[in-house]
Amino acid sequence: MSEEFDEADGGGFDADDWTRLTPFAGAVATLDDVQARRAVFALGDTDDPRPIAMDLPQPVIWWDDEGAGQAAVAVQAETHLGPDGEEMEVLGLILPDGGGAVALMEDVDLVDASDPTWRALVTDAIDPSAADDP
Repeated sequence: MSEEFDEADGGGFDADDWTRLTPFAGAVATLDDVQARRAVFALGDTDDPRPIAMDLPQPVIWWDDEGAGQAAVAVQAETHLGPDGEEMEVLGLILPDGGGAVALMEDVDLVDASDPTWRALVTDAIDPSAADDP
């Protein structure tokens, strides 16, 4: 498996090929990792950064403040202490179109790839006209 995103497909995924995404696991990412496209994010001004032990890649539904869900796959998971000492569990996500995003663990639901809501959200993100189909 390549360390970098597949340029031909833009690094995105569909509901059946998401397992090919390369996780960044077992270490805390640096800016060099992000610039080399091995990691989605690197946090600098935090204390006690550690990788979170979890199976990656991991399908997730990322919820916004209005309750709308977006399909993604977590490929990076770290815990950091913020300036106030509060622990933040942070995920690096790949979106179906190949974009990257950063989310707090509390804002996502970990799901199985067979989850019908996740699969529908992936399909709708890849082909918005599919959301209009009966």
